Amino acid sequence: MKYEAVIGLEIHSELKTNTKIFCSCATSFGADQNTHVCPVCLGLPGVLPVVNKRVVEFAIKAGLALNCTINKFSKFDRKNYYYPDLPKNFQTSQFDLPIAEHGYVDIEVEGKTKRIRITRIHMEEDAGKLVHSGTTIKDSSSSNVDYNRTGVPLIEIVSEPDMHSPAEARAYMEKIKSILQYIDVSNCKMEEGNLRADVNVSLRPEGSDKLGTKVEMKNLNSFKVIEDALEYEIERQNEVLEDGGILVQETRTWDDGRGITLSMRSKEKAQDYRYMPEPDLVPIVTTDEQIEAYKKELPELPDARKARLVNEYGLPTYDAEIITSTRAMAEYFDAVVDAGADAKLASNWIMGELSKHLNANEMTIENSPVSAQNLASLIGLIGKGTISSKIAKTVFEEMWTSGDTPEKIVKDKGLVQITDTKAIEEIVDKAIADNPKAVADYPKSMGFLIGQVMKASKGKANPGLVNKMIKEKLG
Repeated sequence: MKYEAVIGLEIHSELKTNTKIFCSCATSFGADQNTHVCPVCLGLPGVLPVVNKRVVEFAIKAGLALNCTINKFSKFDRKNYYYPDLPKNFQTSQFDLPIAEHGYVDIEVEGKTKRIRITRIHMEEDAGKLVHSGTTIKDSSSSNVDYNRTGVPLIEIVSEPDMHSPAEARAYMEKIKSILQYIDVSNCKMEEGNLRADVNVSLRPEGSDKLGTKVEMKNLNSFKVIEDALEYEIERQNEVLEDGGILVQETRTWDDGRGITLSMRSKEKAQDYRYMPEPDLVPIVTTDEQIEAYKKELPELPDARKARLVNEYGLPTYDAEIITSTRAMAEYFDAVVDAGADAKLASNWIMGELSKHLNANEMTIENSPVSAQNLASLIGLIGKGTISSKIAKTVFEEMWTSGDTPEKIVKDKGLVQITDTKAIEEIVDKAIADNPKAVADYPKSMGFLIGQVMKASKGKANPGLVNKMIKEKLG
């Protein structure tokens, strides 16, 4: 029997606020343990939480960007369970009245577009972090708790089980990350735990609409881990069913070193969290006017921007996808084009030389020493014939290290392209005279002869003129 995977994701994203969701403690990452805490986030007796207004704003903006309906009345609830890093023994979350519901995003996998429905988005507080003496809890003699992360604001984005392959799950996670970064509500630094996912997967016979036994994998924090864990888990479940076994509803963890999932605990019965309305927080009432105001503050989102680059500038879809992969890169591209550069050449240089240098130096485009204006000027010098594309790469290297304008570098280094026909002809004639064997092998030796001319001119001869002259003299 052939089986189909059914996959749903619960994505947790820490919001980009300066302070926590219910107190004024800082949310910055990497501080000394238990230094960003207070009686409120530690859950000490007698304290009263106060909702961070910016958290509500960011949650609503996320809901709008993900095509959700914003609920005009929502509330916080207490989700009761015990875990060592949860100081209150309950988590302040949202249950039956979340901030947003019924959204969707479109993903593209193997050239096909697919819509993934979003069930709900709710706000909640993050838990603390266990710090083990060993590498894992199993080989640790002791564990301590760092409460700095306790109370950091989260939104949880719950999808419908609309995905059927690891590639679709990865594409969905990537799309969510891109949108959250575009609207600037989350840093989405997966290595810092800003963005992570609980992944639910089950198998069912192909053609069936009945869901199989669900297995949950918690806190997967990279695209590769999500894909690898799903590929393994789908294969594991398939083997169990093929052998006539029975799958157990459980929570499993991903062992990245061994490339396998391991059972953590059984979940044969749904856990009763004994939700109750949070008595210390008033409900959240949002007006149509507030929702409309937040909507107007949203930037152009990735899909709309991608369509604009294709339709307005004629960029290939591949280029548009790369350029719009981050808001910073898309805005850099727009700035280069607005400064007068050809859109396709701008795309080529951003995806080529600029990205190469950024990656080599582990930098983001926001910190590029080559400004959009200077890159546009460099592209303009190529278009005017002032420098060749080859010399432009040399100029770019200098721009990267010095930060100077391309015009200054070209002038100071004497890199202006030779376009004087007579001067180029003299170099071409000498190359022909010095290489009789290459002349005899023409036109096979065309590239060699052009190379000799470019070498003699120190790369400054106009390649188009060189090509034309050699053809005229030997063709």
